[in-house]
Amino acid sequence: MYRDKKFSVKPWELVEADLREAARAGPVSDKLFLCDGDALILGMRRLMKILEGIRKHLPWVRRVGSYGDTRSVGPKSVEDLRELSDAGLKIIYHGMESGDPEVLTRIDKGGTVPEIEAMGPKLAEAGMLHSVIILLGIGGESLSSTHATHTAKLLSKIDPPFVGALTTTVVPGTPLHSMQQRGDFRLPGKFQMLEELRTIVAESDFSKCRFSSNHASNYLPIRSILPRDKQEILGIIDGVLARRNESDLKPEFLRGL
Repeated sequence: MYRDKKFSVKPWELVEADLREAARAGPVSDKLFLCDGDALILGMRRLMKILEGIRKHLPWVRRVGSYGDTRSVGPKSVEDLRELSDAGLKIIYHGMESGDPEVLTRIDKGGTVPEIEAMGPKLAEAGMLHSVIILLGIGGESLSSTHATHTAKLLSKIDPPFVGALTTTVVPGTPLHSMQQRGDFRLPGKFQMLEELRTIVAESDFSKCRFSSNHASNYLPIRSILPRDKQEILGIIDGVLARRNESDLKPEFLRGL
């Protein structure tokens, strides 16, 4: 989404102006998200200043969130992350996408399976929640099965408290669209992507995870607590797969990015 934007760090004056504007609106929410990409890539001094500004201007905010991945979490020590957590940064949204090494390389994710494996325990030790995002269909038809199996395996190893499954949408103008045009990528069909979802639910082993596929992109919205709801969710998915009736799925006009 940011390929046409040059990376730059917003000056503190602009950030504080945003905080002042939010303060004038009052306590609309007790949650705040550091937007415009992976804010966790910023240095400690700048992040701490932003978190201190949030406490000053928006004292009702109880939880700050940010995107983060192996490139931003990796260089920070557990002590750094704990300091950020103590200052209010409580949850990291991590676009893992896949647990399959070949898929990660194909999509130029920028992180390896061992790096992802190390990230989960690091965030947990620092007292941060880890919310993982995975993409159904991102392995294409050729890697659909291994993508699902390896994703379930990696999720089991990092054992995050939150997982959100989204469905891959090929957007014109992106490298994935170019791969599709060349015939190097074929998006799996709707039911094949549901088979991926079934494999991930069936083969993941969580302590306690809020697992959902209720994003606007998904064909079959699900909200569950795993492993508590595993058999119920598998029953729902199996019923849809057995019928292969598109009326069971969200229609295309209701789907979006």
